[in-house]
Amino acid sequence: MQIFNTMSRKKETFVPLIPGRVSIYSCGPTVYNYFHLGNARPFITFDTLRRYFEYQGYQVDFVQNFTDIDDKMINKANAEGTTVKELADQFIKEYYVDAKGLNIKEATHHPRATESMVEIVRLIETLVEKGYAYTADDGVYYSVRKFPDYCGLSHFDIDELVQNSRKDVLVDSGKQDPVDFALWKFRKENEPFWPSPWAEGRPGWHIECSAMSKKYLGESIDIHSGGQDLIFPHHENEIAQSEAASGKQFVRYWMHNGFINVNGEKMSKSEGNFFLVRDVANKFGYMPIRLFMLSSHYRTPINYTPDLLNAAASGFARIQTAMKTLNFVLASPLEPSNAEAAAAQKASLEEACRLAVEHFEAAMDDDLNTADALGSIFELVRIANTESAAPLSQEGLVLAKDTLERLCEVMGFSFVEEGAIPQEVLDLAEARQVAKKERNFALADSLRAEIQQRGYRITDTPQGPHIEAEA
Repeated sequence: MQIFNTMSRKKETFVPLIPGRVSIYSCGPTVYNYFHLGNARPFITFDTLRRYFEYQGYQVDFVQNFTDIDDKMINKANAEGTTVKELADQFIKEYYVDAKGLNIKEATHHPRATESMVEIVRLIETLVEKGYAYTADDGVYYSVRKFPDYCGLSHFDIDELVQNSRKDVLVDSGKQDPVDFALWKFRKENEPFWPSPWAEGRPGWHIECSAMSKKYLGESIDIHSGGQDLIFPHHENEIAQSEAASGKQFVRYWMHNGFINVNGEKMSKSEGNFFLVRDVANKFGYMPIRLFMLSSHYRTPINYTPDLLNAAASGFARIQTAMKTLNFVLASPLEPSNAEAAAAQKASLEEACRLAVEHFEAAMDDDLNTADALGSIFELVRIANTESAAPLSQEGLVLAKDTLERLCEVMGFSFVEEGAIPQEVLDLAEARQVAKKERNFALADSLRAEIQQRGYRITDTPQGPHIEAEA
């Protein structure tokens, strides 16, 4: 598999640290609100990456954190008259509701920053002991210029960063350099705090992820992922902290997804131009959101419009309908009268499935090109629909169904089973069959119309009537 590495700015062949095993740390949400479409993109993207590694037979150790202490959390809790912990508890619970709807697998570990204070303090102590950190008036800071590889990920110029920084920060905090960043912030009024060797306080944002990554995955990991907005300063600072402390390469492959834009501007809570996942799901469903995200390459920006979600909803309905049709056709054993035609259909479906898998894997191996991989799924859907209209080969259709299920599983598509058809609808369908046998077509049409009025559609097939709820 080729992965575009943000560090080298080129595609590289993926080789795991440990054969057969992949370690991934993906930056998770700050849990002070429901998550929006922009937040959802990395969750869906890197859940799909994980699924593809598992499809390939790897054991995946996937860590996605919850940032449950930072300025946004504190400000929101104070504004609402609640505690930071109560706020975090509420929105972590809500995260799981939407994540389940999007069929995002639970991480191997979902740590909260506040549950790793011992590891955070210990890591800061190591940085102080090694001379990479110092104590100022309001906290403990990382001395950026002590780390010679700083800006290796973002490729920024450190001197330009100094010129663009606020000079008053030096006076207010006692920082030695404008580019230095906080590892530990000393206690302030109306803020949560924890003990430390320096003073009571709370961690800076960047040190939290370094500590949690080390705690659950070790000092060196295969992949670190997140949105492009995290490249600087967050991921740049993680590298500086982790590598200064361990003396080892922190991450082998850095992966970053593009933004979801609205009218050409990045979707964000601070700009107020965001759409909550659950609000969009209430209108279009969760799975169309997932298809919408995966229909573009993960590194390219997507401009959100309702029309694109409508198209995704139609696309997902095509896949779902094909799966339902295959299940219906295969519910009864096929007994073709023409063995030669059945053999031809089997051969045709076997070739279609082989090509679908081959093209799907080639696309996914090319830097997780889900857009092209989806093309393989839709082509197989087209062929399966054609062949299931005149079903002859049980083996061929079973293979098509199984292949579609496997590929859709990698994409994270979930096909929720419908509830049972009401008995009165089944009775109407049976009465319609009797009317057709008696050639009472007017009555049969009337019964079809009554079934439709009850919200169901009936389709005549060689295997008998197929009843399903109207979309």
